[in-house]
Amino acid sequence: MSEAAVKPQELALRSARKDGRELVRMRYIEDAGAFLVECEVYPVGGLRVEPLRPGPYRFGTRDEADTFIRETITILEYLGCDVT
Repeated sequence: MSEAAVKPQELALRSARKDGRELVRMRYIEDAGAFLVECEVYPVGGLRVEPLRPGPYRFGTRDEADTFIRETITILEYLGCDVT
């Protein structure tokens, strides 16, 4: 099977909530040998219904993407979010 025929594979989905409200959703995807993290950010002080979508963040190795996600989760927890 050619590399172009391989569908992106979701490796993980993380959600950060504070005071019962979702603030961040991160999808971790492997796509054609690259590792992507897609984010949806719901600003706390806004009336926005649609999330902001920074990124996607592209990494050459799984270890680099794992480190990014681990560090992001640590920061969100430090800021008082519950991450699942």
